Amino acid sequence: MDKTLDHPINPIDDFTFIGADNISQIDEVYEEDSFWKQLVKRVMKNKGSIFGFISITLIIFMALIGPMISGYEFDEQVAGHESMAPRIPILENFGIFDGTETLKTSTGELEVNKYEVIEGGEEVYHWFGTDVLGRDLFTRTWEGTRISLYIALVAVVVDVLIGMTYGMVSGYYGGRIDNIMQRSVEVLNGIPNLVVVTLLIIILKPGLMSITLAIAITGWIGMSRVARASMLKLKESEYVLAARTMGAKDLTIMYKEILPNIFSQLLIMSMFSIPNAIFTEAFLAFVGIGIPVPMASLGSLISENFKSLTTHFYMIVPPVVVLALLMLSFNLLADGLRDALDPTMKEV
Repeated sequence: MDKTLDHPINPIDDFTFIGADNISQIDEVYEEDSFWKQLVKRVMKNKGSIFGFISITLIIFMALIGPMISGYEFDEQVAGHESMAPRIPILENFGIFDGTETLKTSTGELEVNKYEVIEGGEEVYHWFGTDVLGRDLFTRTWEGTRISLYIALVAVVVDVLIGMTYGMVSGYYGGRIDNIMQRSVEVLNGIPNLVVVTLLIIILKPGLMSITLAIAITGWIGMSRVARASMLKLKESEYVLAARTMGAKDLTIMYKEILPNIFSQLLIMSMFSIPNAIFTEAFLAFVGIGIPVPMASLGSLISENFKSLTTHFYMIVPPVVVLALLMLSFNLLADGLRDALDPTMKEV
């Protein structure tokens, strides 16, 4: 049996206001972050990518203004300034980078400062020193950095214009078209880059154009494979079938439906291709088939100054440090973008 309640139910007591002053609370509305804002937040959490971005920014800045603030031209040979050690204002007051170097002779070590024996030497400063021909290494290092940054830009443009398009077309159409295009890529990929560049130099002449064409011929193959694999994965998706049913053309489906969904992977791939392209240019210049003198690239500077490694060690340090830092920074930035845009690619 149901028990009778001792007190009658008062409907007003069933509802009570919450809050310190009996004021009903209003739900807070949080603004949703945009895709790019979320991307920046994820990248900022990666200390390596932050270091890479800051380093690349500083290197680009110095490559732009470095040759203009030194007071020397990259191909200017100053008589009497051959093989001078680095000398930097302010730091010279602390006994470092004051133009003094220690030379090894048959009788022992000899400490010399060529700034003290040349005319007007008290007002002469070579921040990175000079080479054996009296050319300012500070100017030539940042002039060579411009070449490396140009190669990086070429690598990105080639990846986007050639590699992405080639891979998407091959994967989208499939069948015989895909078979022919992939066999052509395998044949082209079987030819070493060094052979391609050598043939181009025979046909043309050593210089930036030959290296640019070499990268344009073979540098996009890795990107095309990533684009093809992504296209094969997504071309049978529901939204693609829906777009095809609505009468969308092939180009519209590829570039408006599928490309936005694989753009992050392609961006990451292009970022990872930049250090490889920079190293390729530096290697070709080091073996003597790159940028001709008196032009300067980081690879050619390393090749030239390598001969003076045992006598004037400071000559080879600036281009080596800038080249290593540039490649490391692009790798760190690409790694951070990979984690932020597509964490699943880390396992690939």
